[in-house]
Amino acid sequence: MSRIRKANIAALALGLLIGFPLVLLVHAQDRPSREGYFDVRSASTSVVENVIHLEARLQLVLSDEALAALDSGVPLTIELNLEVIRERRFLPDATDAELTLRYELEYRPLSQRYIVRNLNSGNQDSFATLYSSLNNLGRIQNLPVVDEAILERDADYRMRLQALLSTQQYPAPLRLLFFWRDQWQLKSEWFEWSLER
Repeated sequence: MSRIRKANIAALALGLLIGFPLVLLVHAQDRPSREGYFDVRSASTSVVENVIHLEARLQLVLSDEALAALDSGVPLTIELNLEVIRERRFLPDATDAELTLRYELEYRPLSQRYIVRNLNSGNQDSFATLYSSLNNLGRIQNLPVVDEAILERDADYRMRLQALLSTQQYPAPLRLLFFWRDQWQLKSEWFEWSLER
């Protein structure tokens, strides 16, 4: 029995054991794989009625393994981590506020629609293609993120934003498996900019 066939059978048994279709992850090894990547292309903020609003453009490209999981009905969670950092002259900079925006991407084969759900607000949208759903996720417009009242009036601040594919919602054995698989380590570099008030 070939190595690939043994690996497929072992993956199928593990998938059945813990209720997750891991066999799809092994099939991705049979051909050149797309690694995927997340990138924050731009980000800026504006103050509207004492609330800081975020505008950002992201490039979200899923790996073959993440796509296979999505196509088999496994929802993916994409997180945007935002930090507000107060600059200090003689001490290390301080993080005055942190916000995590969580979105769930799900494919529904019966309707052949992609659902994007904002897990912070509960709002959701439906899309006909994966491209349009990822394009929507990558366009953050006029999103209120921080109340200006929590910031010190005369201090200088910068903000930074990072996008990542979260695996925290999966059972512990799967999280351990994903930790060792590069195709599930989708995380952008931090994108930083000065906060103008």
